[in-house]
Amino acid sequence: MSDEKIHLKVTGDGSHTLFVPELNENYHSWHGAYTESVHVFIETGLKIAAEKFKPVHIFEVGFGTGLNAILSYEFARKTAHAVTYTGIEKNPLNMDLVAQLNYRDHWKDENLDEVFMQMHSKKWDEEWNAAPFFRFKKLNGSVLDYIFPTAEYHVIFFDAFAPEKQPEMWTVELFSKLYASLQPGGMLVTYCAKGQFKRDLRSAGFEVETLPGPPGKREMVRGTKR
Repeated sequence: MSDEKIHLKVTGDGSHTLFVPELNENYHSWHGAYTESVHVFIETGLKIAAEKFKPVHIFEVGFGTGLNAILSYEFARKTAHAVTYTGIEKNPLNMDLVAQLNYRDHWKDENLDEVFMQMHSKKWDEEWNAAPFFRFKKLNGSVLDYIFPTAEYHVIFFDAFAPEKQPEMWTVELFSKLYASLQPGGMLVTYCAKGQFKRDLRSAGFEVETLPGPPGKREMVRGTKR
């Protein structure tokens, strides 16, 4: 999947998403990319995990545009809560496309602009201490091939394309690996709330909550390791 086949689109809250014609799918919700990320991954994921764990170690399935990573950095900076972020991405974006993303219109903070671009320009598979409170690492590869550590993470951002677009990413086998990689009390959060997905999460061992979704979506899911 090359960047030539990816198009910038403006979503309902004015922030950009990326549209992939090959999959007929967006990276984020049409109703608001920025709003969705804040609601699903920060407010319902990282913020809750930070009440239990310090530092919080995030694993993101799909680094993508880097939006969830920079929002995690912003959370850590504002709360002085230490965060370690690891994201994995099979199809990295080129810097020309990244530079066109308009998320800076939402955070209006030049410091975040610089960190966001550094996240994208840093070498893959190398850890970067972005700040005393934030450690960052992005992995170039498929999560399906990743050898997960055991009981390492506190919150998983599951931001894969929809089940009908990437069915290989929505399996009990993968969810079982993700479950094993979480510490007890750790959680997985995602925008998806389909019935089969929730049944598969339960089969993998998760305690499943159906929660209010972001604007334009009635529900989302949080799964917790017992």
